[in-house]
Amino acid sequence: MNQTVTAPNRPDNTLSSSDEFMGHPKGLFVCFFTEMWERFSFYGMKALLLLYLIKYHLFTDEHGYNLLGAYGALVYAIPVIGGLLADRYLGMRKAVIFGAVLLVLGHIGMAFEGHQATMVNGVAERDEFALQIFYFSLALIIMGVGFLKPSISTIVGKLYPDNDPRRDSGFTIFYAGINLGATLAPLICAYLGETYGWGWGFGLAGVGMVGGLLVFIFGQKHLQGHGEPPCEKKLRAKKAGLSIEHWIYLGACGGLFIIWGLVQTHSVVVSLISLLPSVSPVIWVLHSIALVLFGGIFWFLFTQCDRIERQQMTVLLLFILAGLLFFGLYEQTYSSWVAFSDRVMDRHMFGFEWGAGQLTFMGAFFILVLTPFYAWLWPTLSRINMNPSKPLKMVFGLCFAGLSFLVLVWATQNPNEQGLVSIWYLVLAYFVLELGELCLSPICLSAVTQLSVKRVMGVMMGAWFLGTSYAEILAAELSKLSAINTHGGTVSNVAEALSKYQDLFILSAELGFGAAIVYFFLSPFLKRMMHGVN
Repeated sequence: MNQTVTAPNRPDNTLSSSDEFMGHPKGLFVCFFTEMWERFSFYGMKALLLLYLIKYHLFTDEHGYNLLGAYGALVYAIPVIGGLLADRYLGMRKAVIFGAVLLVLGHIGMAFEGHQATMVNGVAERDEFALQIFYFSLALIIMGVGFLKPSISTIVGKLYPDNDPRRDSGFTIFYAGINLGATLAPLICAYLGETYGWGWGFGLAGVGMVGGLLVFIFGQKHLQGHGEPPCEKKLRAKKAGLSIEHWIYLGACGGLFIIWGLVQTHSVVVSLISLLPSVSPVIWVLHSIALVLFGGIFWFLFTQCDRIERQQMTVLLLFILAGLLFFGLYEQTYSSWVAFSDRVMDRHMFGFEWGAGQLTFMGAFFILVLTPFYAWLWPTLSRINMNPSKPLKMVFGLCFAGLSFLVLVWATQNPNEQGLVSIWYLVLAYFVLELGELCLSPICLSAVTQLSVKRVMGVMMGAWFLGTSYAEILAAELSKLSAINTHGGTVSNVAEALSKYQDLFILSAELGFGAAIVYFFLSPFLKRMMHGVN
């Protein structure tokens, strides 16, 4: 009988052959399939979101991008809090299960469509009851991701000893699980949503999340004890008649109503101090979280760390900034790239006409295709002492991001006889972008587990996701530069639309290449400050 030995009995995380599968801990594959189904639900919904807002509820481009940015920002900001609570109280296992339950409920709510909006005297009349259910469902998903995502990623890092050469490959395999779900979801969910009704697509995404929850529950025995609460006694301690654990769950349920309000007021701007610029409530929330988080991190750096730890953590913060810049470009694949595909592209390929939402599958598809190559490449280069440092891999990632937008600039300058862009430009742009993502994203996730001081690893994983939340806002603000007045998502002047998209794509390419140049010159210093971390 195979037995899994927990971390306390095996402090160096060395595994027997019975604890492994395909040369990696079995727990990696539990996390792989859990995250695969969670991402199936997440990206199945996300592939439909902008089109649903613009075509069904008749949102303007700007309003749709705003809501997409608010949702994306919050879905990556809440993991800061979720990661902290998992680190200090709940443990990763309970956080993942609680988050998964919230996600299931959120996706069920998304399946309720209500009545389609209509234009009356130039004003959209919408089903406000259905929209409120929609907003609350988004709040459930945001809170669920906040508890699940930082915890599942942290568990993966804990499965490997420090400086284990399999670590980067393990995160690359884990990343493949994310992208297997993200590949299948748009193909199926977006097709159902655009063909048979939006509720069908959103509903199937919820079924996927149920699958992820079941995989994690039945696979817990392979996690080597890494997901347990740090102190059961502390978690069970009573405060005002309830345990700390129950207070956490109750507080999360109360927070749902705050998020519910934030999501639907992102277009409203407020100024708390007259001298400061007016920004949306979501931005104020992000700034507040960032102030507390990074204030705490800097206090920790200068009071609790030695020189080497301080330099390693500083490098990690710069990695997080690189991730923010990269994903500020990448997340346009769910905003401006979707609108571009829907409005000015000939979407016929292999004898089929593809929906714009379906085409978002290509990002994850190319990651799956390229992952075996990258999983082989880094260890192979390492064996011959030619493996690029993590800072250089980030440079490559940012360069490829800029290059992908140059492909789209080329597309806008070469429409076909009907004035539409060929779908093959989009295929090439996705391929180039994913070359960059595989250079940067799994490597940065791995760096969080290597460069963090161990007792704040969950917080630093939350900081990574907070950077991504700012990237969502950046992507929305960039996409708004190409906002077009449409009739239910249909443009009347394709040439004018192509011109607006071209301007946006040129600016995005410049941002990618500019960031790559800065990090190229910083890379020798960053490598030195990592003190031997590979």
